[in-house]
Amino acid sequence: MPLELIILLASLLVAWLVFNWAVKVLKASLGTAIALAVIVLCMQLIFGIGPSQLLHYVINLPETLWKMVFGK
Repeated sequence: MPLELIILLASLLVAWLVFNWAVKVLKASLGTAIALAVIVLCMQLIFGIGPSQLLHYVINLPETLWKMVFGK
């Protein structure tokens, strides 16, 4: 078997593995993004909390947790 053919097959295998990994990452990312969008939509429709309020709560979360843990 010539060396060029081995290199070609190895590069095709690596390309296939990288492609499969990228597809799995994309699927996981899209699933997470859709889940977050559904959660934000439910919070907006059920509780009246908009995206800007939710972002404000997320930004202030470390401070709130600090106050809960250390009581200040």
